[in-house]
Amino acid sequence: MVHAHMTAWFLALVLFFVALGLHKSGKEKGFKVLKMILRVLYILIIATGVGLLLSLSNISMMYILKAAVGVWVIAMLEMILGRTAKRESTKVQWIQFIIAILLVLYLGFSLPLGTYLFKG
Repeated sequence: MVHAHMTAWFLALVLFFVALGLHKSGKEKGFKVLKMILRVLYILIIATGVGLLLSLSNISMMYILKAAVGVWVIAMLEMILGRTAKRESTKVQWIQFIIAILLVLYLGFSLPLGTYLFKG
């Protein structure tokens, strides 16, 4: 389940930056299609995250914090794309995104569930 969660995250981040590139180059139809695909990936990310949480025998507050920060990252991705489409300023959202992504990566790799990746 960890690998599905991380794959969905990685794919979402790649598609997010591709969508921004499409918008910048004026390809609005491709931008809208990628926004819809990203929304499906958000659901997959949340579903695998909930599955990971429910697989724990003892859910600590740090896992709840990581889940909340993960939702914050998804919210920032969506807000950046939405404001970009409306040609509004996204500076505040980018700052929040950077803070949230660094925090979620730190929590994701420092919590015990994150060490499953390295056990083989």
